[in-house]
Amino acid sequence: MMTCTHLDQIDRSVTPSADGCEECLKLGDTWIHLRLCLICGHVGCCDSSKNKHATAHFHATRHPLVQSAEPGEDWLYCYVDELTMEPGTGALWSGDWHVTPR
Repeated sequence: MMTCTHLDQIDRSVTPSADGCEECLKLGDTWIHLRLCLICGHVGCCDSSKNKHATAHFHATRHPLVQSAEPGEDWLYCYVDELTMEPGTGALWSGDWHVTPR
């Protein structure tokens, strides 16, 4: 079974840095979906968005884990391990995480 080796880096006190993609808001641009960095709280746009700021944030900081910031979604993605995970039970960041089969 594949596992993420970075879950211990999640900062459970992290709060979103903006109400939208930080960089797109500064540019006056738009996005499709948002991702929350679970290490520092940076909010960036997804790879379906033209600017892909969440992935750019990973490349600049090496912060490995993001969570979907979309309503009704709670999955995580680890850029380093290239794994998508969903919460096992309970509230965000408090349950066990398991890998989502592709």
